[in-house]
This record gives sequence, structure tokens and C-alpha cells, in this order.
Amino acid sequence: MLERWFSIFSATAMPAPALHREPIDKSLLAQLHQLLGDRLSTATAVCDHHGKDESYHAPHSPDAVAFAHSTEEVSAIVKLCSDHKTPVIAFGTGTSLEGQVAALAGGVCIDLSQMNQILRVNVEDLDAVVQAGVTRKQLNEYLRDTGLFFPIDPGADASLGGMAATRASGTNAVRYGTMRENVLALTVVLADGRVIRTARRARKSAAGYDLTRLFVGSEGTLGIITEVTVRLYGIPDAISAAVCDFPTIEDAVNSVILTIQNGVPVARIELLDAAQMAAINNYSKLNHKVAPTLFFEFHGSPAGVAEQAETVKAIASEHGGNEFRWATTSEERSKLWQARHDAYYAALAQRPGSKGWATDVCVPISRLAECISETKRDLASSPVPSALVGHVGDGNFHLVFMIDPQQPEEIAEAGRLNDRMVARALAMEGTSTGEHGVGYGKMDFLVSEHGEALSVMRSIKSALDPDNIMNPGKIVRM
Repeated sequence: MLERWFSIFSATAMPAPALHREPIDKSLLAQLHQLLGDRLSTATAVCDHHGKDESYHAPHSPDAVAFAHSTEEVSAIVKLCSDHKTPVIAFGTGTSLEGQVAALAGGVCIDLSQMNQILRVNVEDLDAVVQAGVTRKQLNEYLRDTGLFFPIDPGADASLGGMAATRASGTNAVRYGTMRENVLALTVVLADGRVIRTARRARKSAAGYDLTRLFVGSEGTLGIITEVTVRLYGIPDAISAAVCDFPTIEDAVNSVILTIQNGVPVARIELLDAAQMAAINNYSKLNHKVAPTLFFEFHGSPAGVAEQAETVKAIASEHGGNEFRWATTSEERSKLWQARHDAYYAALAQRPGSKGWATDVCVPISRLAECISETKRDLASSPVPSALVGHVGDGNFHLVFMIDPQQPEEIAEAGRLNDRMVARALAMEGTSTGEHGVGYGKMDFLVSEHGEALSVMRSIKSALDPDNIMNPGKIVRM
């Protein structure tokens, strides 16, 4: 059965969609300049910067970059572009991993990074309203004296608008969920310039379609997110973190599965293979054992944290886990988790001059050990160096291939391994991407993943964006 999936993907994997690119209308540029002044740029360096992200995908520069300061300005920009049928691409911090910001058909990039105001924190209601350009670290710094925090933490210090648009998650997802669970409402500019609010601040509502969930993960293809209302949490009374290495990656993964199945409310449970451990030791100046390793974090009351830790230690011991090494101070915990967040950069540093091809899948937790083991067998026979990390508490894991961009055979080999990993995940009832999103890098997998539902997605796209100006060439082919 799995070979059938492999053959499907080897036949369908394709490069970026070939979209027709029209020269931008000079009258549109004049109108945008009148609106924005020197906050409109057509400089080559600025456009090139906004046409690439942190992925392996080739850059595609926009014709102009508009730096917006408000929802009203975004609406005005989109309305002008709509009148000229000119593509519009939103840009936050440029940290996406599947080519989401590439201007495949040219057009106008709207940079939201200067929309970085925290508009309101409702301490009693545990929520905050922020502009799309606010980053996760900025929000948590602002919240420091409130006793609250925002838990979603992808590896990069991404903007909250971008995190919502790609349905991002991070190391805390096993306890706190992803952006899907933690976005309460959005302000969105539609393709014709209309501004909508997707929900009110009530924690639940049965009034109409759930538009918030529609736009979370839409990657700017249905509208541009300009404000986000996010869920906040109380800072736990006690936090403890530990590291435990295992004889094999299967032992580590089986410990994770049993921990989750036993209902232990771990806050973080991250897997790093031996290659990744060697990389972070070198990059972050650590001295952990080079072996398959789990990073844990426990949140709760002091008694609750102690109980969680003892339960997980017993489970790990049953699967050959060595002694827990504790990060007891906040500084030690910060160093540990910063090293985990820097895993991508650490992997690239192992091969100077290489380009990272990062990819991810997610499978039901019961199939995780099988999926990772079979993937590791593929990697062991490949000449392309790679490293594996995973938010394995929810079945999600990542690979980064350190490829030489001047060697076409390495790019082809990474593509082959990626196709096989995705095929394997789908055959196990998983998904082609747990958190990186689709962009144009994983568009062709959606046919096999969603079947007829993909035509429903196209219908939604056509209804909201009939001229296909909103980030064209991403998620669905029109």
C-alpha cells in the first residue's frame, strides 16, 4: 500500500506554479505613493528581501513593498490593488518555511511589521488584542508583570499575524494547543478591501459560521489578517525542565507515546535525534550526550510538577532512559529551550554554506514510532545529511536536510526523501504538514490528503477572491 503512495508522489511532485506575471501598472504605483509616501518602496534590495523566507524555495520578488501602519491603510492598499487586479502578498517577519511569501506573480507585498502595537490586554478575561506585526517575544515581554503569558512558540520569533496565517504551533502545543486553539478572533481585510471581524470576545459562540477557523491557516490567500485576539494563560506556580537520553530513537518515542496515553499533562516533550544533539552541542556550547534525547518541561503546582516528573521518569526508565538531568533555574531552562529553538540554525552550522530544507509531518500518536523509524531508515541510506526534531507529544516531527544548493542531485535526493516521508504519513492517516503550512511547497500533496474536499477549498477561494489576487499560487491551484 505504501508503495502506491510513493508512486503517486514521485509522479506529482512539482516546482512552483508557473503564474503569468504582468508588469505592475504605473498608475497603481502613483496611487500607492500618494497614500503612503516613502513607505512605498520599489528598490530592488527591499523587494528581494520580501520575496524570500527561510525555506529552500527559490525567491520571487514583488514589484513593490508597502509598509502599512493600520488596518485602514491595508484596506486602502488592497482596494487599489483589487481595482487593478494586482496580486497582494502579506509579509510579517519572513520566517515561513514553505514559500508562503514568494510573489509568484509579482504584485505588491504589504509589510505588516510596523503594525506592532499591543492594543489591549484583558487580564480578567485572559486575552489580548494585538496588531498583526507584534511578535511572540514582544507580547510575552509586555505581559511580564501581569502574571500571564502566551504559550505558542515556533522556533523563530514570528509575528502573531503570520503565526495565525500559517496555523503555527511550537514546543508547548502538547499542553496548550496550536494557533488554531489560541486565536479567539481576527480582523481581516478581504480581497475587495472590506474589513471584517470574525468573532466577538465571548469564549464561545454558536452564532454563524466559524470564520476565525477559516482564516487561521489560510496563508493570506483569503484575506490579510491585521489584528489578532489571542488566549492568554497564567504563569504556572512551578516549572521544571529535564533532559533524558535513550539507547534508540524507538525507545524515546515509545516513552512519549506511553506518557501521552497515561494522560500526564506535560507542557513540553521534544525529541532530538543524535545528529541534532551533536549540532546543538556545537552551536549552543552544551555538553549533552550525543544520543536520541527527550527534552521535558512540567508546569503546575510544586506538588503537581513533582508528581508529573516522577511518572515520566518511571516511564522513561522502562524504555531504557538514563537519569534525568534537571535544568533547575530559569536561566538554565532558558538556555535549554533556546538551544531547542535554534535547532534549525545549529543543523545548518554543521555544514557551512549549506541551505536548509525544512519539512514536517504529523501522524496519530499510535503510529509515531513506526513513522519515525521508517523515516530514519530512509535517511540512513542517503548521502544527504539531515537532522530530526519533533513536537512528538502531538505526533509532529520535522526534518532539516542540509543541502548544497549548487548540487542538483542533492536537491533531488532531499525532494525524494521528503516525498516518501509525506507519503508515509498520509498512509498512516496523518497530514503532509503539522505546522509549517502549505505555501507552494506542499500544494501537490493536498490532492491525496483531502480528495474532493480540495474542490470545496477552491470554491471558498473563488468566492472570497474571485480575481485570485490574494497570495496567488499558494495552497490551492486556481
